[in-house]
Amino acid sequence: MDTDRLPGCYRHPDRDTGITCTRCERPICPECMISASVGFQCPECVRGGSGTGHAAAANAPRTVAGGIVAGDPVLVTKVLIGINAAVFLAAFLVPGLAIQLELLGRYVEYYGAPVEGVATGQYHRLLTSTFLHVEWWHIIGNMLALWVIGGPLEAALGRVRYLALYLLSGLGGSALVYLLTAPNTPTLGASGAICGLLGATVVLARRLRYEMRPVMVTLVLMLVVTFVPFGGSWSVSWQAHIGGLVTGALVALGLLGPATGRKRTLIQWGTCAAVFLLAAALVLVRTAALT
Repeated sequence: MDTDRLPGCYRHPDRDTGITCTRCERPICPECMISASVGFQCPECVRGGSGTGHAAAANAPRTVAGGIVAGDPVLVTKVLIGINAAVFLAAFLVPGLAIQLELLGRYVEYYGAPVEGVATGQYHRLLTSTFLHVEWWHIIGNMLALWVIGGPLEAALGRVRYLALYLLSGLGGSALVYLLTAPNTPTLGASGAICGLLGATVVLARRLRYEMRPVMVTLVLMLVVTFVPFGGSWSVSWQAHIGGLVTGALVALGLLGPATGRKRTLIQWGTCAAVFLLAAALVLVRTAALT
């Protein structure tokens, strides 16, 4: 037995090392050692916030956008589907709820009633309308699209960035609807937000150099549904689709840029803030025109 042999790394026993974690004293190889204020520490001690100066999640696995890899990578998508389903049920059970949540610029429900709508300060309609559906086939179609497109995107971005993308896409679609649609025309549905996820998926596919044909086919089908009339009383809001699509692509460009570290975080949240301010500016311009 060779008593002079160095101990093996606790994570890679075949790698001899003379370095130990300054906290738990386990042997660690160069791949596992993480610089601390004094010496080196192992990944487990760093994750536990052992006084190295790193946050507890400093060494956690990250997504392509820098988000923390979650145990359930599609949790936010499930929650969003649940919220949409709950609002759909509530609108069915509570008379008049739908008209209080749908996107309307400025309207009077009946002669002598007070003026209502986004132009009167009811800005919540810009987002509540994106969770509202009044037809069962409408919500089923949108939720299937949300699951298919949103699930993989959430796993790639991380929960917080994905939620920001979804909400900003919905807001961007609503802002363009508010700007370009007659103020007494009701608009509702998650299509704007979902189109935003599709726009982000195009950016992600290019960023990771994936096969683009399936994504482009989906994009073309969305545009066909948006602009080609199929008859019937239901109509698609092209403003919501295009507004959401463009917003989602812009946000994704910021989230998936080549920058790293603190600069990447600054660019990501700076992009989200800029997109929000742009949507807010459109809303204010339209409100000024209607009042």
